[in-house]
Amino acid sequence: MNNMMQYKDYFGSIHYSDDDKIFYGQVEYIRSLISFEGEDVVSLRASFQEAIDDYLALCEEKSIEPEKPFRGSFNVRVGSQLHRQAALFAQQRGVNLNKLVTDALERYLKGESLENA
Repeated sequence: MNNMMQYKDYFGSIHYSDDDKIFYGQVEYIRSLISFEGEDVVSLRASFQEAIDDYLALCEEKSIEPEKPFRGSFNVRVGSQLHRQAALFAQQRGVNLNKLVTDALERYLKGESLENA
């Protein structure tokens, strides 16, 4: 995974500002805005980890559930024609639409052919 770091199941982007001579990033895949910066990669990673630890501590202090990246569901807008085709295709195979899309996505990400699936 390029230009990303991971800590406690959170992902942080990595960017560099040549004008400011600083590395910076933000936590990705959640709605809360959590940013961090550092003068080098070591300090950037430390800042990222500190930002995550601070976020989790604040959530605990306020008794709120921290946001988690990748909840396991997402919405995809495919248009009514493709939606209809997929629903009919799933029904013909005796599976629900979620199963059809999950299987197709898994195969695609593995580089497998979707032909004759």
